[in-house]
Order: sequence, then structure tokens, then C-alpha cells
Amino acid sequence: MKDVQEVNFDGLVGPTHNYSGLAHGNVASMSHVGLVSNPKEGALQGLAKMKSLLDAGFAQGVLPPQQRPDLGALRALGFSGTNAEVLSRAAQEAPQLLRAVCSASSMWTANAGTVTPSADAPDGKVHFTPANLQSSFHRFLEPETTGRVLASIFRDQAHFAHHPALPATPAFSDEGAANHTRLCGAYGEPGVHLFVYGRQAFGGTREPQRYPARQTLEASQAIARQHGLTPAQTVFAQQHPDAIDAGVFHNDVIAVGNGPVLLYHEMAFLDEEATLEALRAKMTTPLIPVRVPSEAISLDDAVSTYLFNSQLLSQPDGSMTLVVPGECQENEAVWRTIQDLLLAGANPIGEVLVKDVKQSMRNGGGPACLRLRVALSEEERQAIGGRVLLDEALYTELTAWVERHYRDRLAPDDLADPQLAEETLTALDELTRLLGIGNVYPFQLGH
Repeated sequence: MKDVQEVNFDGLVGPTHNYSGLAHGNVASMSHVGLVSNPKEGALQGLAKMKSLLDAGFAQGVLPPQQRPDLGALRALGFSGTNAEVLSRAAQEAPQLLRAVCSASSMWTANAGTVTPSADAPDGKVHFTPANLQSSFHRFLEPETTGRVLASIFRDQAHFAHHPALPATPAFSDEGAANHTRLCGAYGEPGVHLFVYGRQAFGGTREPQRYPARQTLEASQAIARQHGLTPAQTVFAQQHPDAIDAGVFHNDVIAVGNGPVLLYHEMAFLDEEATLEALRAKMTTPLIPVRVPSEAISLDDAVSTYLFNSQLLSQPDGSMTLVVPGECQENEAVWRTIQDLLLAGANPIGEVLVKDVKQSMRNGGGPACLRLRVALSEEERQAIGGRVLLDEALYTELTAWVERHYRDRLAPDDLADPQLAEETLTALDELTRLLGIGNVYPFQLGH
């Protein structure tokens, strides 16, 4: 298939972006709990990253934040009365629930779902499955709206197929594309899908002891079946339990792939050699593994800098650009490894771009967390609904939208403010019109 481009759909940082430390096993999230956040700065940092990549020639899309606080969830859990009364009661009786329903975690669209491009699907359509995110309550609130957003944007049934999220049970715990990498030659050529899991629900493998494994083998296998992928197109590999216990809660914190390149830490996979051998056997293009040893970068440094949670993007000449968070430049060992091993190595990585996404990083989300990758042909790009492909005009309008509606300071106690809920509703109502995506939100604030 010709003229296939990878479009990175970044999540807009939401107006309720805050540091509640909700993600057990996410070291950055837990260590910054209680800090005052700056939602406006976070949203502008995300938009600036999108714009810089657009200016560099990469296709860039936008996904909206979800409606928060989720007052519908609080009402379903027994809180009643006016909106102000619901928020006040939750703050007094169950502050942990209030923090959860205010989370802006949908900004990390690598967890939005799993995508199979049309080049790999038997029906020639692009397939989407929203992640059930059942391992944490604040993220479990997302899949229904995520499904509506994806169905609104990728609405043309001649080109796009949508599947339901997997059953929200521990056996089918699914965290989306953060545990899935497609390796290929050109984007339009057939690829091999690397699914990485942390545990088997129905079988005894070694599991982490300190932090939970969020992805099951059974979930990954089910998604492959939904999308019509065959054994010849898939590799299932277990993430190293020691890495999970060090804070590597998703595979995209320890490995990143693009085209034929797999950049990974030596502790990424429980059976490194078997994983590489399986990929080599199934790929039609030779695999280019780029291995970073523990002597160069420790697991702790990998987690604190998010080197592997970088975006790896293809240039027209076949070289690749690595987009890293600023924390990589601030760590001597990591920056030295980037210069000596990655840029000087025998691989296509020829450029490193440093981006400031500190507001996201403090909650445990780097550049790769913020984007969902969708490989699309020209015809498929033309079939996209709404106005979600970034250009200069949309960037200008979104920046102005953020400036109008976002606060520049949000403390945990502010989450009970009913005015924040009204501000968010007003902002998202305007955003749906700006993006042309229709009514994708529950909008339950008027109850």
C-alpha cells in the first residue's frame, strides 16, 4: 500500500490536570503526589510538542480530553444532591474517589487503545479496540468516552472498524498501545505486532512482587483475534518482572519500536533472545535491534528520565528522529548514551529532539505516553471525521482555547470547587464544536 503515513494523535492535557498520585507502580506519579499543578502550562507544553513535530514534517493529530470531574461516576457511587453537594460530600467522605474522578489521565493516549493498520487486517480496514484500563479506577472511567471519540473521528465504515473494549476483569486487563509495537519496513508494508504482557491470568509464569502487572497475555491474544491477526503476524513477549518492580509499569517505559528498529533496555523482556528470534523469524524486513545495557543506563535512570518513552519517528530519507523529554538531557549517563550509543551506533537514529513536557512527566507520562500512533493511507486520512489533523490554524485556535479556559494553578483541595466543574464543561463544549467531533461527552453536570 502506497502513501501510508503514521499519524501521531496526541491527547490534549485536560483542565483538571493535577498531581493525585493515583497510579500505583508509576514512580513519578507517586513521588509528586500533592504538588500544585499548572494545567494551562501542561496543555501548552503538549501543544508545543505537537506543533514542533508538525513543523518538522511529521503528521500530527489531536484527541480531546475527557469530561472531568466525572460527576456521573460519583452519583453512581451513591453521592447525591446538587453538583456542589456531590463534590463537597465526596471531598469529605471519600477524597480518594474525588481525586480519581478528576484525573486528566486520558491525556496519555498511548493507553487509549490498540490499532491495527489496514495493511495487516484481513478486511483491509484500520481496526481499533479501546483499552479497558481496568487495573485502576480513575482510568477505568475512560473507555466508554474513548470509544465514542474514536468512532466519531474514524467514522467511515468503509475504512475503519471498531471493537468493544475487552471485559473489564483482571483476566483481560488491557492498557492499550503502551504494550503494543508494530514493526515493519515502510508503514504500508505488512508488519509484525509485538504484544508485551506482564502476567498470564490462566497460567503460572513469574510475576512482579512489588508492583502490579497491568497487561495480561490473555488480553493481548484477544485483541489480536479481534483484529484478525494471525500467528505469523504476532509475537507475544513477557515483560521482565524486575523491570515492573522498578517502576516500568508499561512496556513503552522500557522499549520503543518504529519501522524495523526496536530500541530497548536489556531488562525489557523476560526472555530477550527468544523475543528477538521470534521477531526475526516473522518480519519480512530485517529487524534492527538497538540494545541499551544496564551498565550504560540503570533501570532507575530509565524510569526517572523516560528515555524509552520517547517517540521514534521516520524521516523521508529512512533516517529516524528520537523525541526525548528534557529529563534525558539533565541525566549525564542517559545523555552520554544517547550521543555514544544511539546517534553514533549502526542504526537509523540520526537526530534527537528534546522537548519540555514536565507537567506530564511529573505524573509519569513522557512523549510516547501522549500519543496514539495510527498508520493511514491518503484515502484513509481523507476519510477522517472532524477537524483533528493539526495545522497552523488549528494550533492557533487550540492555544487560544487553552488560554481562555485553563487555570494556571490547581491544588488538590481545588478539585471540590464546583466552579472548576462548570469551567471544564464550558471548555469541552466549545472544544467539541472547534474539533467538529459531535457529542462525545456525557455532559451530566446539569443533574
